[in-house]
Amino acid sequence: MRLYLEGIGLCAPGLANWGEGREVLAGNSPYRPAEMRVAASPLLPAAERRRTTDSVKLAMNVGGEAIAQSGRRAEDVMSVFTSSGGDGKTITAIFETLASSEREVSPTRFHNSVHNAPAGYWSIATGCREASTSLCAHDFSFAAGLLEAATRAVTEQSAVLLIAYDLPYPPVLAACRTIAAPFGAAMVVSPYRTAACLAELSLDLCRDVETPLEDPELESLRAGIPAGRALPLLMAVARGEERRIVIPNVAGNSVAVGVDAR
Repeated sequence: MRLYLEGIGLCAPGLANWGEGREVLAGNSPYRPAEMRVAASPLLPAAERRRTTDSVKLAMNVGGEAIAQSGRRAEDVMSVFTSSGGDGKTITAIFETLASSEREVSPTRFHNSVHNAPAGYWSIATGCREASTSLCAHDFSFAAGLLEAATRAVTEQSAVLLIAYDLPYPPVLAACRTIAAPFGAAMVVSPYRTAACLAELSLDLCRDVETPLEDPELESLRAGIPAGRALPLLMAVARGEERRIVIPNVAGNSVAVGVDAR
């Protein structure tokens, strides 16, 4: 499949946005891990902003950045949301409530716990009524989301917004599954070239070894966060390279992404 990348959003420790992240990934600035602080989207009504969780804030932050760079209207773009585990903080709070004597879960907490909550908030914020998919494939969620977005773009002949996000779990769940840090990345992809094109992408399936990063701290983000598997692709774009990136997928398979950002 052949696609054209039109917009990028990024938010991770030391990579506050795509502008900052691009300089680091291009090798123009050193990588310095820093605490992430993501505010609720101003696109949401005040009542909805008060209800949003960290996962919703992160997804909307990177999605909004990618859309703005693409120059497209958010209400006209289909979307794919992908996360390896959704909102672990909210799920933990629900478990703790169910284990207590009260056992009364608030409706707001319940609707924030479902996997497509960020997609719902996105539609409220942008007024988008286009098709949206929310999926999960454990450690391979970025590859699954990229394939879904590419397939939709090609079959529907329309632009698609891909949003990948993951956040660390609270201690009780982190003891079973560790996610190194919060990470969000978004890309607007199109089946046809426009003036906003940042890179040409070609996708194929393979069984090759995944592409690591040379910088040990950036590699820890890539290897320690499922959504962080986007980093080698973003680095190739930041450096204006022509390169083949391999992203791990399920059952020993991989997704090979040919990037031409020259």
